[in-house]
Amino acid sequence: MFEHARRAIYLGLSLALLVAVTLPFLPSSPALAQGGSILDDVLQRGVLNCGVNGQVPGFGYLNPDTGQWEGFDVDFCRALAAALFGEVTDSNINFIPTTTQERFTVLQTRQADVLFRNTTWTISRDGELGLDFGPTTYYDGQGLMVRADLGASSIEDLDGASICSLTGTTTELNVTEAMESRGLAYELVPFEQSSETISAFEEGRCDVLTSDQSQLAGLRSQSADPGSIVILPDVISKEPLGPVYLANDSAWGDVVNWTVFALIQAEEFGITSQNIDEFLTSDNPEILRFLGQGADTPSGSLIGLDNDFVVNVIRAVGNYGEIFERNLGPDTPLGLQRGLNRLWTDGGLLYAPPWR
Repeated sequence: MFEHARRAIYLGLSLALLVAVTLPFLPSSPALAQGGSILDDVLQRGVLNCGVNGQVPGFGYLNPDTGQWEGFDVDFCRALAAALFGEVTDSNINFIPTTTQERFTVLQTRQADVLFRNTTWTISRDGELGLDFGPTTYYDGQGLMVRADLGASSIEDLDGASICSLTGTTTELNVTEAMESRGLAYELVPFEQSSETISAFEEGRCDVLTSDQSQLAGLRSQSADPGSIVILPDVISKEPLGPVYLANDSAWGDVVNWTVFALIQAEEFGITSQNIDEFLTSDNPEILRFLGQGADTPSGSLIGLDNDFVVNVIRAVGNYGEIFERNLGPDTPLGLQRGLNRLWTDGGLLYAPPWR
């Protein structure tokens, strides 16, 4: 009996020692370590720190002519600021340009509260980085861009090609698998930043530039001669792009997620930045609930925001369709079609959960 007791005591001490030694080295969430949500910090600070890409026209770009941040992802940052503070001003949102290599670090170190920066949702990123991914805002796929004089019409024509790509992204693995699965010879030419890849491509230091098709369209739009560049029809991967934030903070995640859903649902209802006032007195209870109109229709208060936060969001940036058309659509230099980024009611993949 005493032997069993000694063994039990020894086992208990060993486990206690193991826990004491291990706990300091376990990963933790900075938000939880502070005893609250990022939502509380942002509201108290009065400023949203939003991580963006500063080098992709159409998505995240500091316009050198106006000195203003522009782009699809930038407008999602503005939508979130409007949801939080009721309006968007120069003093309540701070855009933080990030490189591919540092984009996750700025979240982990709390330099940014959220990332809206053409970032692909993958299982390894979701499971290893201490981060969570919000709703997909843009369904993309990796493509291949070549000079027209190369004479290529598909990936099958690229045997022996040199390929410019960004390091630290999913693109390197994707293009490697795509080329090798077809038995095609190739040489990767890696770069740290998007601006370097397009410069090298235009200078002829590589035959092909590979990235998300949307990013290729943005880079092509800023080239000296866009008409001399062709984006091949091949799509070699799935690239769901959307917001990223620290894991284990459901209060902050709810605010980010439902702001995105609000933009999608507004388009489904036909509510725009131009006609929103007409809907504030709608006789449709679902629309009134969505817009937070009336004491008996709680909406934003369920997630720590003003009941009518959706109204503020739509007034600030419009609905999803308006954001797309303004930054990426056929009348912009990128000239992109909605494709998979149409509403589910129009054959696309965009779908918001019920507002009830």
